[in-house]
Amino acid sequence: MSSTDVAIVGTGPNGLAAGVVLARAGLRVELHEAAETIGGGLRSAPLFDSGVVHDICSAVHPMAAASPFFRAFDLAARGVELLHPEISYAHPLDGGRAALAYRSLADTCAHLGPDGPRWQRLMGPLLEHSEAVVDLILGGQRSLPRDPAAALLLAGRVAVHGTGLGAARFQGEEAAALLTGVAAHAVGRLPSFAAGAVAMLLGHLAHGTGWPLPRGGSARIAEAMAQDISAHGGVFHTGHTVEDLAQLSGARAVLLDTSPKGFLALAGGRLPRSYARGLSRFRYGPGAAKVDFLVSEPIPWADPAVGRAGTVHLGGTHAEMVRQETRNARRVRTREPFVLLVDPAVTDPGRALPGKRPVWAYAHVPNGDPTDPYDLVRARIERYAPGFGDTILAHRSVPAAAYETYNPNYVGGDIGSGAMTLYQSIARPVPRVDPYRTPLPGVFLCSSATPPGPSVHGMSGYLAAISALRHRFDIRNVPELSPKAAAI
Repeated sequence: MSSTDVAIVGTGPNGLAAGVVLARAGLRVELHEAAETIGGGLRSAPLFDSGVVHDICSAVHPMAAASPFFRAFDLAARGVELLHPEISYAHPLDGGRAALAYRSLADTCAHLGPDGPRWQRLMGPLLEHSEAVVDLILGGQRSLPRDPAAALLLAGRVAVHGTGLGAARFQGEEAAALLTGVAAHAVGRLPSFAAGAVAMLLGHLAHGTGWPLPRGGSARIAEAMAQDISAHGGVFHTGHTVEDLAQLSGARAVLLDTSPKGFLALAGGRLPRSYARGLSRFRYGPGAAKVDFLVSEPIPWADPAVGRAGTVHLGGTHAEMVRQETRNARRVRTREPFVLLVDPAVTDPGRALPGKRPVWAYAHVPNGDPTDPYDLVRARIERYAPGFGDTILAHRSVPAAAYETYNPNYVGGDIGSGAMTLYQSIARPVPRVDPYRTPLPGVFLCSSATPPGPSVHGMSGYLAAISALRHRFDIRNVPELSPKAAAI
């Protein structure tokens, strides 16, 4: 390649975040993407009808509303509208019941009966320190908390709800299921400290900055980031696979939005043996098996209130989810996997046409599972929405094993780029003071395999870019990210 300052491999949210920072720092940035379109987990496309857009990977974005990177980047000022449902997420139960997490904490507590005051005591203090809680979890875990009260609040709650003690705090099935469904976003064994932290983070955000959907689909976020990079001189190369770091020898710095497996392949034999051994031992988590549906009408939930939720967790009771997720982490298939579902038109009516609307759903399955998930997911939905199958016009299934073909970062279908254990939450992908710097001069990792881990928050890319600025270009001042700020 021709001489440039920075080469970025991969244009997922972290690669794009790194590109935003580095291009705004006045550096010449080139981004390489093997697919024909940018975005990684932020891609959207019409799958069955040209007028109906489906989100290919992520659909709901609590971190896009809350993370330090996106707060500074200011999506709203760039024309990206984050739409908030009345009910952030719902958890149907048998017998036509459902637990509902309203955007309003007061409304949520009012519907939880005797567990309402307990939910208030759990989430209320976190909401009061919300920005500090978010910054603590998403800050890379390498500095002292700026708000010790937030750290204490979080630690105490994780110590309880990251263990078997948590469910015992609630009297009814509803509240316990509501919280466990959020913990299941960690995609691993339940309970665990990592899952407890996820439950506290996402659980309180449901009543704060929310669990929004971007109007028009997830790709709108990627488009806004790409536009900013291009406006600051960045260049994109799509449909271009980088197979060896030697192809990027003209760059002063290389940032890799790749899995550790991908980094090992790119590096060949260049890495020190101990570091390469650490990457090879990196653990990947369970897989995601996805089904996209085109349906003729809104989902016929047994409890109609579920139809007002932006996200729906289909996992049954607390005990059922603990059993399913733990078996899944042990690579044991279950007939009733945990399923996350989104009917985007509930929040963004423009996503539907008369008689046609998209439904997004994926199941947690063992890593590398080749099973077509269609029957499992459809049955899971119909348990709580009898008659759903009659509304299906078309569907597309992606087994966990096939997800890696779509995106090499999703090893075995692991959309989080690494198991979310307590150890791997900090030591991602290997124990290092600066996890973004690698032993190869000028080569940095910026994917979800580095802290703070998975989700569309951009922070892995942002923090890797700061490391590259300091160590490769001796630039200490991080550029402003708002659309009104000029490049430095």
